[in-house]
Amino acid sequence: MSENVRKRRPRRPFDRQLGVEKAQRLFHQRGYDGVSVADLTQALEINPPSLYAAYGSKAGLFEHALRRYAAEHALPVSEIFEGRDFGEAVTMIFVSAAEQYSSDAAARGCLVTEGTRAADPEARAIATGISAAMVSAIEDEIRKRVPRNGDAIADAVVTMVRGLSAAAYTGMEANRLRAAAEQAAYMFKAGLSASMGTTAPNCRESASVSRQL
Repeated sequence: MSENVRKRRPRRPFDRQLGVEKAQRLFHQRGYDGVSVADLTQALEINPPSLYAAYGSKAGLFEHALRRYAAEHALPVSEIFEGRDFGEAVTMIFVSAAEQYSSDAAARGCLVTEGTRAADPEARAIATGISAAMVSAIEDEIRKRVPRNGDAIADAVVTMVRGLSAAAYTGMEANRLRAAAEQAAYMFKAGLSASMGTTAPNCRESASVSRQL
């Protein structure tokens, strides 16, 4: 072989985990329906056959991305409830969600929650399944502490958290989102206090507590 003939450099092996990380970012920025296979192959620097070989399908890659997101960014519900008054724990859930969902202007909201609204039925089903496990963690902690009306209270908390994700995803400013979370926590604690016959904290005190969390 002529010395002038260039030797081909060996192709570096494809890093599947790094691929999931890049895809997660893309899905979070644009949503599942806003990302094409061409977008993914360009971001991951691979061709379509390699993508399918590594992840099975676009939906399969989406599932990997959602599971990575859930493992790294799901609210630490058990830790939040541990050693805290019930109302303070719910306040921390609301405020933590608001801060997390608005921390990155290019990737707003909860990737899993927003994935449940995907137009693609397979992607929607994947996100719904992962979301159910995350919701169950909140429901279990609440039912343990509030046997009476636990289901309704859990539904109220989950609905608020999902609403915070939607508000962040559609562009609500971080300071407004946090203020909304604090106000929701105040109203939640006031309602809880009324049902239990205790005195609710005033709004200023509630906001002060949440800023310490």
